[in-house]
Amino acid sequence: MNHASSSRKSRAVALLWLLELGVLVLAVLCAAWLRFLYDSTGYQIFIQYALVRALVVAVFITAAMSAFGLYQVHVRHNRLDFLLRLVLSVAFGGIGLLVLYYLMPVAYIGRGVLLLALVLGLLGVAALRLVLKHVIRADVFRRRIVVLGAGKNADLINTRLRRSADRRSFVLVGFMPVPGQPVLVPDELLVKTDFGLSDLAEWLQVQEIVVALDERRGGLPMDEMLRCAQRGIAVTDLSTFFEREAGVVTLNVVDPSWLVFSGGFDNSMPRRLGKRLFDLIAASALLLMAWPIMLLVALCVWSESDGPVLYRQTRVGMSGRSFELVKFRSMRADAEKDGVARWASSNDDRSTRIGRFIRSTRIDELPQLFNVLRGEMSFVGPRPERPQFVDLLNQEIRYYSIRHCIKPGLTGWAQLRYPYGASVRDAEEKLKFDLFYVKNHGLVFDLMILLQTVEVVLFRRGAR
Repeated sequence: MNHASSSRKSRAVALLWLLELGVLVLAVLCAAWLRFLYDSTGYQIFIQYALVRALVVAVFITAAMSAFGLYQVHVRHNRLDFLLRLVLSVAFGGIGLLVLYYLMPVAYIGRGVLLLALVLGLLGVAALRLVLKHVIRADVFRRRIVVLGAGKNADLINTRLRRSADRRSFVLVGFMPVPGQPVLVPDELLVKTDFGLSDLAEWLQVQEIVVALDERRGGLPMDEMLRCAQRGIAVTDLSTFFEREAGVVTLNVVDPSWLVFSGGFDNSMPRRLGKRLFDLIAASALLLMAWPIMLLVALCVWSESDGPVLYRQTRVGMSGRSFELVKFRSMRADAEKDGVARWASSNDDRSTRIGRFIRSTRIDELPQLFNVLRGEMSFVGPRPERPQFVDLLNQEIRYYSIRHCIKPGLTGWAQLRYPYGASVRDAEEKLKFDLFYVKNHGLVFDLMILLQTVEVVLFRRGAR
């Protein structure tokens, strides 16, 4: 990903988090003032540690908001969806605070103050988001871009980033056709002028030029692009633009040289050690919390149908090495009695009653925590596929093998962004997100994915 653009988006998310942290702290202080309006003694006692207690409340609520995807720049929410996520965030944050107060009574702020704070915080965050949405929509706060090219590649911006929600960070001024190359973009979106690229960019007050030619050889106006760069106008290729704006690696426009020179793919020793430590902590913590549920599920699977409680299946891991993945059995014992591997389908008739429930809630995946502890899987990464499917997909999909340069994961970026895949076409779409993760994975990204997996489980998205 373009590092300047990536850091700019990270700073924007950090600023939003700080603003909402401030709103929630203020909500707690206002709630305390209202609660102790006629009790000055109680207010004086509360105010001694009010800021620290308010900050604890704000951190819990914003952590819950992160878990429900409210700080993810690549996820688009409509108004109703946003309100639902915000209400659930406040509710789950409040539950988390009650647990904290039980464990650490010294942090308790009182039921009245907490309830008022949650209501005021919800209203305050909703109002802040509404104001920021209208402010950011103003063109003065968005980058003005011109697309160099008007053919098949350039038209992908119209088809893949056509919604206003997809263009929150930029204003598309138009497409500049290149002589000798096809024009597929609608005529009304073309910039027709005798100006050169640099003069056109200056005349239209453009901040960025996206290079989207179908054929670059002999078509790139390098002198004009160099003048643009000298004037401080960013020049970005289409692959980097899609990676930044949509959180995907677009397979039909990316080339090997871009994958080599665009950065990312951090597999350094510090990163590997940090990821392994993250895996051990996350898997151990979840295992400690989930073992009663796992025991109950095991009893239900055992009592419902004949066959083993655990289902073992060969999957392809890092560097193409096979390992044995473990999960709770959710299908009949004879689901693949003919030995032919099949993708699971919607309402699969091979599933048992318990199996349908544990698949939709992802509980069947919990035994894979032992795969994580053994080092065969990571907590976050591309989902591992069966060898039969990998052989097929390697032949059908370009760059598919790249996803095996890191350990497969219990959850991943593709699982958050794309529903369950059951075809080569689905695998190709998911690969766009897997490659984005492989290029850009890091501790913060892993933590964000882990938190948002809570949302996937609660809303039962993507499971079959």
